[in-house]
Amino acid sequence: MHGTSFPSFPRPNPRAISVRIARDPNDLMLVAAIRAAVFLAEQDCPMEEEFDGNDLVAAHFMGFVGNEPAGCLRVRFFGEFAKIERLAVRRQYRRTRVSFELVQASVEYIRRKGFRKIYGHAQDRLVDFWAHFGAKPLGANRKITFSDFSYTEMVLDIEPGPDAITLDSDPYVIIRPEGDWDRPGVLEVSSDRGASSPLRSALLGEI
Repeated sequence: MHGTSFPSFPRPNPRAISVRIARDPNDLMLVAAIRAAVFLAEQDCPMEEEFDGNDLVAAHFMGFVGNEPAGCLRVRFFGEFAKIERLAVRRQYRRTRVSFELVQASVEYIRRKGFRKIYGHAQDRLVDFWAHFGAKPLGANRKITFSDFSYTEMVLDIEPGPDAITLDSDPYVIIRPEGDWDRPGVLEVSSDRGASSPLRSALLGEI
């Protein structure tokens, strides 16, 4: 009797770092778990201060080491600037470059959106980390205190990317999934069907 052979598949590099944007409730649960481990458990931040009501109006980035969720970061948007916040990395992954990869991915994402300024609050002990990316203190004595830590207001001047999305961009690019603007999305694939909805004819008949 001959043994059955099965194809072997390469295992992912357990040390490889990857970053992607959160897209569904499962991703948001992972983000919440990472932030709970870092901010609630380690820094003793009160629950209502960490989960502040802004998570559903923001973009979230997730960093992985191999297949393991290792860190996260949040971006919110205002008229003149984007704000990077809530960078959290699980203790066992702080000697990796996942924090750098998260910030770099978010900066490129913000450039793609056409922003020229990034604003943030750096814990005073982490000002040098943010300076690595070109961020500078916003001004003398621009400090605030919340959740028992002192923060320095930081700003990073950037140039929009050469492929920044504007009103002149392809409209199908604009409606692609957030942060995944270089691949055709499901809505433009649906355009192959044309305007064929039966509701269209019914509505036209009512005019």
